[in-house]
Amino acid sequence: MSSDSNEWVPENQETLTSKLQRKMKQSPLVPVGLAGFAAIVVYGLYRLKRRGNIKMSVHLIHTRIAAQACVVGATGLGTIYAMYKEYRQQKVTERVAVLQSEGHSTKE
Repeated sequence: MSSDSNEWVPENQETLTSKLQRKMKQSPLVPVGLAGFAAIVVYGLYRLKRRGNIKMSVHLIHTRIAAQACVVGATGLGTIYAMYKEYRQQKVTERVAVLQSEGHSTKE
């Protein structure tokens, strides 16, 4: 693998860490969702012994819903972020095209 991060690497030659780094650059909120999921699961396991009168099934359902909400929320925010980033890039491209059509230099 070369030091150029934009160079295409076959999937079977890509290491796990480089693949994770590439995915984190593409969707920065996915690791946040996964960390939240893990934190909620650990907290649910911790609270398992101190659940009081709550049935086991109800406790597990609440834990599962909280973990899913964290992942879905992070995925939704990541999607909104990607859409916003694409929208901004499109606006910049349109501005450059308008300036070039008017005869202005883009290096001012």
